[in-house]
Amino acid sequence: MTYNFPKEERLHSKKLIQELFEKGSSFYLYPFKVMYLPYLPEKPVNQFLVSVAKRRFKNAVDRNLIKRRVKEAYRLNKHRLFQTEDQPTPSLLIGLVYTGKEIHDSKMIDFRMRKLIAQLAKIHI
Repeated sequence: MTYNFPKEERLHSKKLIQELFEKGSSFYLYPFKVMYLPYLPEKPVNQFLVSVAKRRFKNAVDRNLIKRRVKEAYRLNKHRLFQTEDQPTPSLLIGLVYTGKEIHDSKMIDFRMRKLIAQLAKIHI
């Protein structure tokens, strides 16, 4: 098992992002608002997006720190979300909006990411 986060797993298509925000389902798990949308791409891969509001964190340094910590937590825990090869389940578009008012440490973000991925895995099955 490799703990990488390649470009194909990053959600960067404007069309897919718009579809995620318009048609996707969501739930809250502090400090995140989680949006997800099952879809069937050519290659079965989950795609992930992180957003931090400029309104809450004025400094780009703070926003980048939060995004870096969230991506790292996802990278280390995403293996819990993968489906097996024999089950043709759809992939997920996942969008996280950081809604917390303060910058949390990596340990807390990692703990919440595990809970979030467990909840997504239940929904996804």
